[in-house]
Parts: sequence; structure tokens; C-alpha cells
Amino acid sequence: MNEHLRQKIADLARRCHDGARVAVLSGAGISAASGIPTFRGGSDDALWSRYRPEQLATPEAFERDPELVWRWYDWRRGLIADAAPNEAHHALVELATITDVRVITQNVDGYHQQAGSQDVIEYHGNIWTVRCTSCHFEDLDHRVPIPIPPRCPRCHELVRPAVVWFGEGIPTEAAAEAEKVAAACDILLVVGTAGAVYPAAGLVTVAGVNQATIAEFNLEPSAITQRADLYVPGSAAETLPLLLETPA
Repeated sequence: MNEHLRQKIADLARRCHDGARVAVLSGAGISAASGIPTFRGGSDDALWSRYRPEQLATPEAFERDPELVWRWYDWRRGLIADAAPNEAHHALVELATITDVRVITQNVDGYHQQAGSQDVIEYHGNIWTVRCTSCHFEDLDHRVPIPIPPRCPRCHELVRPAVVWFGEGIPTEAAAEAEKVAAACDILLVVGTAGAVYPAAGLVTVAGVNQATIAEFNLEPSAITQRADLYVPGSAAETLPLLLETPA
């Protein structure tokens, strides 16, 4: 990392230590250091490498073959359960002891909360929550493996993962709260997201219109990079903790 970039990060850290309001938009890249494959990055698993997420994470796929969809989600839940939050998640928890931090995550793994972040806005839901397809009862279910197909404890009908699938809208409350947080922040940290999926990517525009500083922490440039005031390349597990260093 060159000296100019280090100075830019130090300037950002100084603003955080001076009480700037920080919003975080996190994507799959923040969990990559935990060993969780990105949603669009494919799979090394011999079975699931044959499928694209768009073939499984849809209401139509679930209606057609709920057992197949649940087997895929059970596999993903197993990966998450066997891993843990990494230094990037913990850095955001520590940053919240210094200044106001609100996390908006596109991830469904629950790692932000597991690390200790409070009031996380789960833009795309949570893989550990199940929702009944009949009575709409929601409940946490951390069983791995989960009985397939899982049934509602109340009405015994089929349940589904309470996540946002392709073709479905963002929950109204989460969308409204995320936009409110993005509009009110002084700094938006964009961490590990490609900025390719809307409406989440639109939160960057909301923050920018309201004069927030956009700082992107990503392994490689994304659709957001050209709009960012600062781009920090590399693993977020290594770069985000730099914001905790007390500025000189």
C-alpha cells in the first residue's frame, strides 16, 4: 500500500474518530475471508457447480422443486455454520465504539450480528430465518442439517428461507430504513459488494447526493469505484481494521 493511500485512509479514520456518522453497505466480499464463497462466484462442490444461483434462488424454482432448493440452502447453511465472522466484521463492531455506525448488509449469513453489530439492516433477509408458505409465520431455525423439506411448527405446511429471491422486492421496512440511513450518513463504507444489484447499489447514489464521502473497500474495482471518493484495494479483513488506528 503506497503512502498516499495510507494517508487517505488515515484522514478517513480521523473523521471517524471525530464523530462522523458512518453507514456501511456490505456484500458477499466481506465474508470471503471467512471462507464463504460469493453468491455469484460459483461453487467448487461437484453438485452445486452445475447450477447458477438464478436457477435456484427464485420463487419459481421453489414451486417446481422445493426439495432441491432446500438441499442447496442446507449446503450453504452448513458452510456458514462451519465458519465465523472475520476481522472485517469485528472491525465494524469496534468502530461502533468510536462513532455512530449503521450496517446495511446484502448478506444473509448473520455474521455482522454474530460479531456483535447492533441494529443491522438485513436488506436481503437472513438464511437462518424460515417463513411458512401458508400462514407466513417466521422463526429462527439453526438446524444443520435441516430436515428436508422443513415444515411450519404451527400449521405444518412447507416453509422457505426468509431471504429475498430473484424477482422479489426488498422488504418495505428494510428498504425505507436503509435509504434513511444512507441519506443521513457522513461517510458510506462500501465493503465487498460489486454494486451490480439494485436497489442496494442505489444507496450509494442516495449517500452521494447528500454529500457523504464514499469509501470503497474491495478486492478489485467494481461498478461503484468510479463514484467513490476513496478506493481501498485488498481483503476487507486486512484493510477495514486500519480505520481503528488512532490518527497521528
